[in-house]
Amino acid sequence: MATTIDRRRLLSTAVLGGAGIVGATALGSLAPETALAAEPVPVAPGTPDPNFAEGRVTSITGTMLLVTGSDTTLHRIRITSGTSIWKLHPTTFDRVEKGDGLYARGVRLPDGTLAADSLWVNIVNLQGHIAAMGRNVLHLDHRGRRIVGHIVPGTTAAVYNGTPAVSDVSLLRVGRHVQVIGAWHPDTNEIDIATVYAAA
Repeated sequence: MATTIDRRRLLSTAVLGGAGIVGATALGSLAPETALAAEPVPVAPGTPDPNFAEGRVTSITGTMLLVTGSDTTLHRIRITSGTSIWKLHPTTFDRVEKGDGLYARGVRLPDGTLAADSLWVNIVNLQGHIAAMGRNVLHLDHRGRRIVGHIVPGTTAAVYNGTPAVSDVSLLRVGRHVQVIGAWHPDTNEIDIATVYAAA
């Protein structure tokens, strides 16, 4: 409970313009796997988690994002000096664009806005088979749909059989089952790959 109170105080201070706010990564990892593996906060059945929002950015005004959720709920998300942002890799607020999809975690303020401590932009987590390979590209079969996965030199990492991540993707093979975490190119079938998990 103390962590929740501390986080609420820190993020409220950031929204109100306080100095010395810690980065949100001090409150938890910004790794994309963290966003996808996070346990939901216990809430009454049928009640949404008040400290979570997802959807697509419909407008950006100053440090406020207006986001339309997949259930058509409208979210107002405040970016603070303590907000950590991931868009394929840790980045800054100026990289967030209208039309981007996102997951956000933070603290709900009295006016209903969500003061974000972490924002994952265009994050995707999918499983499929490698249908074809080219230079810096994987063509994936995901539930009967073709996904074009771009390998981003200096960013993309591969995990083989649960070993530590490496930049070497040469062990990937056509026909192999893979799990891919990456950043979606909105309104396309393309993603930039952050991490690909495969058997060697």
